Amino acid sequence: MPPRRRAVLMVVDGLRADQLTPQFVPALAGLAAQSRHFTAHRSVFPSATRVNSASIATGCFPARHGLHGNAIALDEGEGLVAVSVGPPEFRERWRRATGRTLLAPTLSERLRAHGGAVIHSNSSAGAAHMQDPDGHGTLFHRNGSHRPGFEPITGDEHPEVQYDASGDREVTRRFVESFEHDAAVALNVLWICEPDHSQHALELGSPAHREVLEAADACVATVRDAVARVRARGEEVLFVTCSDHGHETVSEVVPVTPLLIEAGLKDAPESHDVVLASSGMGALLYLSPQACARRDAIADWLASQSWCERVYAGAALAGIGLPVDGALQIAFSMAKQDTANRFGVPGAGAVAADPFMKSDALGHGQHGGLGRYETRPCLVVSGPGVHTGVCERPTRAVDIAPTILDFLGVARGGTDGTVFPLR
Repeated sequence: MPPRRRAVLMVVDGLRADQLTPQFVPALAGLAAQSRHFTAHRSVFPSATRVNSASIATGCFPARHGLHGNAIALDEGEGLVAVSVGPPEFRERWRRATGRTLLAPTLSERLRAHGGAVIHSNSSAGAAHMQDPDGHGTLFHRNGSHRPGFEPITGDEHPEVQYDASGDREVTRRFVESFEHDAAVALNVLWICEPDHSQHALELGSPAHREVLEAADACVATVRDAVARVRARGEEVLFVTCSDHGHETVSEVVPVTPLLIEAGLKDAPESHDVVLASSGMGALLYLSPQACARRDAIADWLASQSWCERVYAGAALAGIGLPVDGALQIAFSMAKQDTANRFGVPGAGAVAADPFMKSDALGHGQHGGLGRYETRPCLVVSGPGVHTGVCERPTRAVDIAPTILDFLGVARGGTDGTVFPLR
């Protein structure tokens, strides 16, 4: 019999590609040197965790899988309102409002009859749920764990951990134990919250930030060693290590909603006509049927603002992977500066003020737009038949799922991505 094939996907949340160096993450840099290192990898827009989690899980852009950003607008019977994707209750709230979750199958669903998927996540609940929103696999998360069919996991099996580096360390330990001892599982996923979680409250490149990077790198080393042990016993393992987006420094926090009202383009702070759903350095505008006639005026107004860099409206949304046939009518990315902060880390930009993101502050990290650094996550792949070295061909978050499915010999039709150039 040929060796059994398995896949490991590890996501180091928020690690920007230019910090994949021995200076910042020596273990990951060493792994990259012995693997295929993709240097032109890109996130989907918005460059934010929850929407990229859905794209990584499905291999599809938001237009196909249906989750548009870190926050979206829902009509729950009284008109459009902005809703954060992050809380544990979002998944069921979304289902009640729309009758579904993601519109495209996840890796968990596709692999259910082929060995299944086991996910260990210490991200936000919303990001974790987008890996398996309909309960096809096994998910371990501090806000709720389940087996297929949403069978609850309780007791010592459920991870009672913190949303920080200590939680990442314990979730990584549990991941390795599961991966090494249950060889029947086709896909094992580990998603750690750092450095993203802390970068929102730190200056990029600061001593405190470097400590967070060091802790995340230690988790990578732990998984790297486990993969080596499993390979040594004869199993063929595809090991994909990546991040979902990068970070840039906040240069300005812009009160977009009050400015829309002041410009006469939105009726009132809580009105349902024009609803902002911010993902930080990128944002979405949903319009009620009655407000759709304002779309072009709003787009023109945004384009004239010094704090806004790129605007997409109507049919132009398709060019950034967003739908063109619903309440979502406008997307925009905030203005950028290619300046370095006091620790020498380049990239800064404005943020669309977000009621769900209280930590937005000048000098700290943020993401969500189309900036050079926030859209550049890292990607390192090793496994049978994978050539070592740097690959400069463009790859995208939507390519991860089809690559894993192809390696495991499972049909990958219906995805937007393609298989990584591994040779």
